[in-house]
This record gives sequence, structure tokens and C-alpha cells, in this order.
Amino acid sequence: MARVELAAAAADDLDRLIVTHSLPSNTKARLQRSLRPLERFPLLGAELGGRWTNFRFVLGPWRWMVVVYAYLEDEDRVVVVTIQDGRSSAGPTA
Repeated sequence: MARVELAAAAADDLDRLIVTHSLPSNTKARLQRSLRPLERFPLLGAELGGRWTNFRFVLGPWRWMVVVYAYLEDEDRVVVVTIQDGRSSAGPTA
């Protein structure tokens, strides 16, 4: 099973979204539950292109929450690199 971890930048993104979107106090636990399938299926997320080549994404506990990650196969590690509001035109899936 792959180990799932958040990069420091992704943790900062999540903290920012909690404040700017007035997310509930259990947001981190909800995100953790949303990421759990990546432990067994690290290639579950859709592939991104362009400057995001080699990255994948899944949706977080809300449909607008885009969680971008890289799967480091040789280390069997999933690293979440950013968490963004997918409704933004500057987001990684735009």
C-alpha cells in the first residue's frame, strides 16, 4: 500500500481554504478520508497535462476541491502537492 502525504505547500493550501471558504472544523479529517483510496489505488486520479504533466488529481470532500498529487512509484508514495478550488480559472484543471 502506498503512503499518502501532504507536501508543506498543500498543507498551506488547505489551511488557506479552510479560512477563505469557512470550511468546517473536521475538514482535515474529511480530506484524509477522501485520500484513503489512493493508498491502494495510487493511479486512481485522472492525469493532468501541460505544465501539470506527471501529476494526477482527485476531488476532495467537496466537488470543487481539486487535490493534485504525484505518485512516486519507486518509493510507493503519493504526495499531494496542491489543493485548489477547481472553480477558479487559474486552477490546475482549467
